[in-house]
Amino acid sequence: MSVGRYTFGKRINRGQGFANPRTSSKIFRACEAGVIPFSTIALRGGQRLDVLAHETYGDASFWWVIAAASGIGYAMQASHGAIIRIPNNLSDVIRLVS
Repeated sequence: MSVGRYTFGKRINRGQGFANPRTSSKIFRACEAGVIPFSTIALRGGQRLDVLAHETYGDASFWWVIAAASGIGYAMQASHGAIIRIPNNLSDVIRLVS
């Protein structure tokens, strides 16, 4: 049995929902449409999405929210200089995917 990249994603919506390809595209589209307010940064060398998630949400396991908002398929695809979207409020994301 293989392990997918979303296997250890943080469960949301009282444990009912979690990171998966459908929620990721929904988050990206909502950011594109301006439904979810976000901040942007350009990644510096060595910056990681899990560290940004910890700094923003207090929980590194929400790295996938930042990846989804930014249109990044996998955290390792974020390179130096990439423009990253960080949803301002995690509760906006949870409401969207619930």
